Amino acid sequence: MDYLLLVVGFVLLLKGADFFVEGSSSIAKRLRVPSLIIGLTIVAMGTSLPECAVSISAAIAGNTGVAVGNAVGSNIFNLMVVCGVCALFCPLTVSRGTLTGEFPFSVIVAAVLMVLGWLGMTLGHIDGFILLVMFAGFLLWMIRSAQKARNESEAEDEYEIRPIWQCIVYIVGGAAAIAAGGQIVVNAASAIATSFGMSQNLIGLTIVAFGTSLPELATSVVAARKHEVDMALGNAIGSNVFNILMVLGIASAISPISIITENIIDLCVLIVFTICVWIFAGTKKKIGRIEGFSMVALYVIYAVYIIIR
Repeated sequence: MDYLLLVVGFVLLLKGADFFVEGSSSIAKRLRVPSLIIGLTIVAMGTSLPECAVSISAAIAGNTGVAVGNAVGSNIFNLMVVCGVCALFCPLTVSRGTLTGEFPFSVIVAAVLMVLGWLGMTLGHIDGFILLVMFAGFLLWMIRSAQKARNESEAEDEYEIRPIWQCIVYIVGGAAAIAAGGQIVVNAASAIATSFGMSQNLIGLTIVAFGTSLPELATSVVAARKHEVDMALGNAIGSNVFNILMVLGIASAISPISIITENIIDLCVLIVFTICVWIFAGTKKKIGRIEGFSMVALYVIYAVYIIIR
């Protein structure tokens, strides 16, 4: 039964991602907003719902250690596996604006979290407020970028633009299918892993972190296959910003989060990996298949490390 549920979950993920990307892409064309900005905002927020639900539920339950581990672990997965796998399907062209804007901002966000966590080894209410203020600033930046893009855009190109009601149905329905599929996959995989004798700690570090990042992976891969490479990259970077600023901001505002040494190490790994991908993207203004394979390989090494530590 668990194996059947696993298949059903993956089908929901893939079909949900297909509709979600289709609706988001049509919205972008209708509003004459670049796919990158749609990926950084609407798509990133939708695919970050699992991390948000897990971390906020953990904060309310007082199990705050799960919140940081889930957010940081998902960010590393988003960056190295989501972007890496997408690059294997279709090389990700990176704009100059992304190299000088979104990439450095994602590094700054991770560094701010590391400093706030290292000072006192806790994320308190004030730290949560700081993260949420930064998140509000990020949203304003994206809104201004969208307005600027609309002002600079010319007449709409030839493209089948779906009715606005259909776009909303696609986005909402796709997001619901993604969320449900991700939860089914996590539950089924956890049950299968338990039957093989894996510990709950190991399941949490691997299957749960992977499961909450499945929406980003499914959405970005579908976007890359539809040649919406800007949306694929924007989704991964945007999700990383959301996970830290919004998810951990809300979680620490609800209940102070204790930071352990492993969290600081993982944040250092996240910063180093982000800089590596930034360098990959900056050399040829794209992330090719060789870089994508290297990113996935680096994640495998990191995954082995967190399992044996």
